[in-house]
Amino acid sequence: MVATTAEQPFTVAKIPVSSWSFAIRVWLATILALFVSFWLQLEAPTTSALTVAILAEPTRGQTLDKAAFRLLATVIGVTASIAITGVFSQARDLILAAFAAWLGICVFAAKLLDGYRAYAAVLSGYTVGLIAVQQIDHPQHVFESGMARGAAITVGILSIAVVNTLIFPSDRQPGMLAQLAAIHRRVREYASAAFHREPANSAAFLTLLREIVALRPAIASVALESSSGSVRSAAARSAAVALVAELQAARLKDDLEREASGWAARELLRRDAEVRQDLAALRSARWPLRVWRTPLHRSYRTAAESGIRAAAWVAIASMFYIWAGWPAASFSLSFVALVTGLGATTPNPRGFTAIGLVGTPVAAVLAGILEFIVLNGADAFPLLAVGLAPFAIGAALLLSSRNFLWSGFGRFNLTLIMVLLAPSNPQTYNPQNFLVTTLLLVVAAALLLAAQTLIPPVSDEKRRMQLLAEARGELLKHGHAKGEAPEEAMFRDASRIEQFLAAGGAQDNRALAEMLSCFDQSTTLRLCDTKLMQFAAGPLASLAAEARAAIVMRDAPILRAVASRFRELAPQKDSIEADVAACLVLTSAIVDAGRRDDPSRKAA
Repeated sequence: MVATTAEQPFTVAKIPVSSWSFAIRVWLATILALFVSFWLQLEAPTTSALTVAILAEPTRGQTLDKAAFRLLATVIGVTASIAITGVFSQARDLILAAFAAWLGICVFAAKLLDGYRAYAAVLSGYTVGLIAVQQIDHPQHVFESGMARGAAITVGILSIAVVNTLIFPSDRQPGMLAQLAAIHRRVREYASAAFHREPANSAAFLTLLREIVALRPAIASVALESSSGSVRSAAARSAAVALVAELQAARLKDDLEREASGWAARELLRRDAEVRQDLAALRSARWPLRVWRTPLHRSYRTAAESGIRAAAWVAIASMFYIWAGWPAASFSLSFVALVTGLGATTPNPRGFTAIGLVGTPVAAVLAGILEFIVLNGADAFPLLAVGLAPFAIGAALLLSSRNFLWSGFGRFNLTLIMVLLAPSNPQTYNPQNFLVTTLLLVVAAALLLAAQTLIPPVSDEKRRMQLLAEARGELLKHGHAKGEAPEEAMFRDASRIEQFLAAGGAQDNRALAEMLSCFDQSTTLRLCDTKLMQFAAGPLASLAAEARAAIVMRDAPILRAVASRFRELAPQKDSIEADVAACLVLTSAIVDAGRRDDPSRKAA
């Protein structure tokens, strides 16, 4: 279907106006941050401009959310810097060892989180490099350096907050509502295909599942956009959880016995009604009927291995700099820590380092053009503001791209140009320092890439196998976290599938089939167990206990026998007993299907 003209966003030079407004806001916030920093005579005005570059996000809520985590992480990082230098002030080598260990701990924490929380974790790590390591020869100045950095970051946060509020403000909530509604329509189309017995489309199921789970970090930012933000965020969370439940109900509609298939159809309609209620609550800014959480699956073993590798990379770089004995090597080591930390928040840390190695000379060329050709010795602030415009706006336009590579390249250039330019009052123009700084940055990226080649990051295959092992183990335990609803546990399992796919799981058909089988079994087992809890106290308590024991043992024949007895005791077709009977039949069918798909049984 061809989109109408009204559906096409208005563009300037084939770039959406929304991207232009975002880029202009970034430039204005950068100029405001520098102006205030110069006016207050802060010691680190570059840090305020860098804060704007790092916090550059398309919507107001995302910016404020990231700013809050950046401020918190800076406090933690400054505290860690003071503690490390206070304990090891007389031993440089021990400071570097403690720094490597601290960064490893922060990477471990980042791997257990997502979104801006993961960013805050790694920021807490590399902040020690920017403060303690760079002051390794003057540990008595760590506190002063930390306070100066904190003041500059505060100015940067306030600058971008003011600009985003007063100029072209953009909120995530309208887009979030439209995105959830669009996903709901596609889920209904997927369910309609299941009703008409069309061949199951696993690719469509996985695509929808990933899109729903990917909304999790953005949903949190909605809470900061208005006074009703917390209500809208809760409604959006509940809608996301309900969408996963409806999608799974549609998936289970195929290849079931007649009775179970009828129950699955009723369950699908119930889930669809829940999604519509949550979307209506989001639209009208009222609390949803059920406030669900969106828990994230955490792989502790993979996180620990990633943290140990990150610590080893920094330790290798530290030993190289100690052996080389280069002056100003602490600056280069800080860049190693920064790239290591930020790379930990990406699916491919080594690929991120490679982009840094390629992007650093490009950013150096751009910064050199700005400093020595455009400004060329100028010392007036208006000239700095005008000269910075094309570079900041251009990088921000790239950052707003939906292409991950271009977006990352834009972010990288936006920050590194500020690092190399190092705006100050008055502005200094020293070609020798500029070249040395560029060389140290290139060496840092090359050294980190060599360390990652020597000790590779956790491989995609290992990550997939660990996630699959965790899915198997959780299925055997048959349970979910205390206080966690079956729908919330389902969302957590969906996030594990998303992580599996991010590790290249779509190409591993056998492992993917087993992962989906575990997902199907866990979903139905939890749901049926929850329904049986309704009979925990009453005349059918013993029958319910027998059914729950059969669920634990995965005994499909007993499940069907208990289902038959529940059906006989049902006073009418739509009673609770009849509902439980159909759910038990469905569970037995899923258990049988899981056994047929079990690779260990096939091998036997």
